Amino acid sequence: MSGHRTVLLTETLEYVKPEPVGWWADLTVGGGGHTRALLEATAPGGRVLGLDRDAETLEQTRQHLQEFGERLVLVHANYSDLAQCAAAQGIEAFKGVIMDLGVSSFQLDQAERGFSFQQDAPLDMRMDRSRGTTAAELVNHTDERELADLFYLYGGERRSRQLAHAIVRNRPITTTAQLAALARRAVGPAGKIHPATRAFQALRIVVNDELGGLEQGLKAVAELLEEQGRLVVISFHSLEDRIVKQFLKAGGWDIMTKHVVRPGDTEESENPRSRSARLRAARRQRQA
Repeated sequence: MSGHRTVLLTETLEYVKPEPVGWWADLTVGGGGHTRALLEATAPGGRVLGLDRDAETLEQTRQHLQEFGERLVLVHANYSDLAQCAAAQGIEAFKGVIMDLGVSSFQLDQAERGFSFQQDAPLDMRMDRSRGTTAAELVNHTDERELADLFYLYGGERRSRQLAHAIVRNRPITTTAQLAALARRAVGPAGKIHPATRAFQALRIVVNDELGGLEQGLKAVAELLEEQGRLVVISFHSLEDRIVKQFLKAGGWDIMTKHVVRPGDTEESENPRSRSARLRAARRQRQA
């Protein structure tokens, strides 16, 4: 898909080890980079179930991957709904699963989605625009203390109280530019990153319940991966990575990545958005 750069593609395939048989899953289809690679590597007999909660992105990717026909099944759903989606397709187990977390380049680049402060747009941030609370509703109807906690816990914003106070004093806030301007004044210089970066991250995580959905998704994967089936997860911030790390350490997994795998210098220079990517991989072990 135009504008989409698949992160850690070579490393993902090395760990998931696709074979031309059975069911495989990409639980975060996005622009379809990992999905296409799975389909190509599992030809001619493998099939892929692809999930994405963003209906607009999914439809574009469906057109992009239509050449694979019935070998690909795309479903508008969150990875927390994996069990229901698998049951609906009669899938009893997967040989390998990929999860590439976070917001996609397509979502970031579409100004009207409200994920980015680079262009002015409605403050939305929902990955699934058919349901849920928008970021604007969140900032306009959450009390000051809870807002401060949100920015601190999910964004690591040290000046969270000052930012929450500024938001409450300047409500209603309806656009990305309004919020970015408030963050610039309340947070001040933030090193190499924009002063609004942490606030936008925190709101996006909460609006989409990303951490709760990740925990549910990992549990569903554990139930549906066959013995020795492989899981590869790419996360983009420490909160996600911590959940993945703790889940794999909790038991039932042969962890293949003793340390996180990061993009090399070449990939980082060609795709700056990959810089924060962290890959973890494991094989499923059945408990006695």
